Amino acid sequence: MPVIKLLTKLPRRHRIAISALGTGMVLLSLLPGEQAVASRMDSDATPFAVAGERRPLELDVKNIPFTDSSPHIRERVVQVKSGDALSVIFSRQGLPSALLHDISRLKEARPLRSLHPGDKLTFRFNRNDEFTSLLYPLDTARTLEITQDAQGLKSRIHSASLESRNKFTQGKVSSSFWNAGVTAGLSANQIMSLAGMFAWDLDFALDIRAGDYFTVLFEEQYKDGLRVDTGDILAAEFVNQGRVYRAVRHEDGNYYSPEGRAMRKSFLRAPVNFTHISSNFNPRRLHPVTGQIRPHRGIDYAARTGTPIMAAGSGVVTESGYNRFNGNYVVIRHDSTYVTKYLHLNKRMVKKGQRVKQEQQIGTLGATGRVTGPHLHYEFLVNGVHKDPKTVKLPQAAKLPAAELARFTPKADKLLAQLSRVGKVMLAKN
Repeated sequence: MPVIKLLTKLPRRHRIAISALGTGMVLLSLLPGEQAVASRMDSDATPFAVAGERRPLELDVKNIPFTDSSPHIRERVVQVKSGDALSVIFSRQGLPSALLHDISRLKEARPLRSLHPGDKLTFRFNRNDEFTSLLYPLDTARTLEITQDAQGLKSRIHSASLESRNKFTQGKVSSSFWNAGVTAGLSANQIMSLAGMFAWDLDFALDIRAGDYFTVLFEEQYKDGLRVDTGDILAAEFVNQGRVYRAVRHEDGNYYSPEGRAMRKSFLRAPVNFTHISSNFNPRRLHPVTGQIRPHRGIDYAARTGTPIMAAGSGVVTESGYNRFNGNYVVIRHDSTYVTKYLHLNKRMVKKGQRVKQEQQIGTLGATGRVTGPHLHYEFLVNGVHKDPKTVKLPQAAKLPAAELARFTPKADKLLAQLSRVGKVMLAKN
């Protein structure tokens, strides 16, 4: 049947829809194709373009710089060596001196002026091998970052949050206190800190014996779950020849006895970092040069020439001179009661009339005067009478004020109870 007759038999609304559809298809067939559109746009830009040649569209858009979300493409980690200066390090990295000059003018960049061997610097560069930033760890929690962008140099310090965890350890002296500390897992700084806490009560050259032991509660610092540093000693107990010494760290950063008395007292027991003691206190000592029995009213600390000598307490230098028996010597009056003497120095570093502070260096150990070898001869006088520096009773330390003592005592009791409990368990295991 002819198509027209079929269409006439359809309902009127169907015939209208089919007619409209056909008209639309005819109009689409008359439009130019994709190739024609491209050719026309090309012809506007290039009159001599070959008809039908495909060329990319040239759109009229703003020239917006590409922003790289991760501009640091490459890193170089440089470890500072002995003798390295920042200028030398920059030169090795091929960085201009002008950049170093601009960085040195930044206030936060001052730590870069005093680099130490072992320090690490991280240089970052972009995809064009251009400097973008410098990172320098200031400590375990803080990192200095210097960045360069189109606006110039910027600096800031990032602070990471550290987690503190408490840890116990115990050591027993067999050969030396130092070796006991190392065996207990303490760092060099912790060993020196522990000795410093009790330096006003114990002479670690004369008083330490095999069998002495210590228990320590200290902090460890963790960053992202990894241990990054050791923190402060919170509490410690030292048992020396059966006598117990205990100390707790207060919120002011100082250490106090359980009763709240400062561990820091008027006098140190030892005024020198020693290697060994050649002569203990002995009032009927045989003199090493003359062979005669002569009072040796003091202690000889044998050590290398040049070892620093510290003032045992604060006071005023009443004598600083030389004679053929004492060699270079220094005398300090601390008050109307106490005087200390330091003989056979290699070098004197204070003058008569000068006021000195406790632990201030007053000279170096030597072998001047009538001696058989380098050592410090140290004397302690009370009201003009020589006393044994090892056993002389010293003035009591100041006590915390009542308000502070009230805050200190509960914390100290808790820490010392933990220390005692853990210490007994450790001692039993060992």
